Amino acid sequence: MGKKLFVGNLPFRVTSEQLGDLFAKVGTIQSAAVIMDRATGQSRGFGFVEMSSEDEARRAVEELNGQDFDGRKLNVSEAHDRGGGGGGARPRY
Repeated sequence: MGKKLFVGNLPFRVTSEQLGDLFAKVGTIQSAAVIMDRATGQSRGFGFVEMSSEDEARRAVEELNGQDFDGRKLNVSEAHDRGGGGGGARPRY
């Protein structure tokens, strides 16, 4: 079963495909999505990547959290369910 990761502090011009390519260097990804603002169509600066296993997700956090990506330090952590029936995920601090 896959493990979803939150990826914050993304450069605003990064696409979902580029995000997936970055994480594919660490392991097998099931999905990658940069979250876009509905009103403007612009990136909101964060996204989610689902890795194929917990081990790959752990490795992705270890290798990519704090790494420079196009001039910005990535914030990579395990995504947590918000609850409340709305779906989606966000990091817990």
